[in-house]
Amino acid sequence: MPPLSIAPSILAADFAHLADAVALVADTADLLHVDVMDGHFVPNLSIGPPVVKALHSVTDLPLDCHLMMTNPGEYLEAFRQAGAHSCTVHVEIGDTAELIKQMRDLGLGVGLALNPDCRFDAVKPFMADIDMLLVMSVFPGFGGQSFIADVLTTVEAARDLVAVQGLPTVIQVDGGIDTATIGAAAAAGATNFVAGTAVFGQANPSEAVTALRNTANAALAA
Repeated sequence: MPPLSIAPSILAADFAHLADAVALVADTADLLHVDVMDGHFVPNLSIGPPVVKALHSVTDLPLDCHLMMTNPGEYLEAFRQAGAHSCTVHVEIGDTAELIKQMRDLGLGVGLALNPDCRFDAVKPFMADIDMLLVMSVFPGFGGQSFIADVLTTVEAARDLVAVQGLPTVIQVDGGIDTATIGAAAAAGATNFVAGTAVFGQANPSEAVTALRNTANAALAA
């Protein structure tokens, strides 16, 4: 089983002092999760390649860009040039095979996401072609939402397929992850956990990352 990894989401960080926020988790986080919202696929706007470029200049942590966009293919090259390590697109927008190929050709890590109301069958045909499956445990668009436990059946289905086919695919969960929910997500088979307010909303973000990791590991050991 791959080691567990924690990806703090900068959506919950102080954007006026973003470099300082990132520095607080540099020693404990495994990667940074960058939420990109286009105001169309989701009802909110966030950031784009210029902020990714700025982040890339102040941290060595891999930048995992979650593209909540209807037309991510038009921006993949820009994110790669800005310093993105990987990009994740949503299966709901279609053209999945083409987007996977485009990311591969650009040398990006390939992620595929599905919303809580999307069935695992929608992503199953692509599991062998991606590096990471992102199971959304909230409906995307806003931070600070409550964890939707029903998505754990999707996590379990992904885990079982990964095990049967011997795939290296990482299973990521994003939305409502904190010390009260990360254990169940880990037990269901998730190995990468995105956390926003549970990290940057705490007095000591670095200790918060460690607490999340320890809670997930304890759930696996139980």
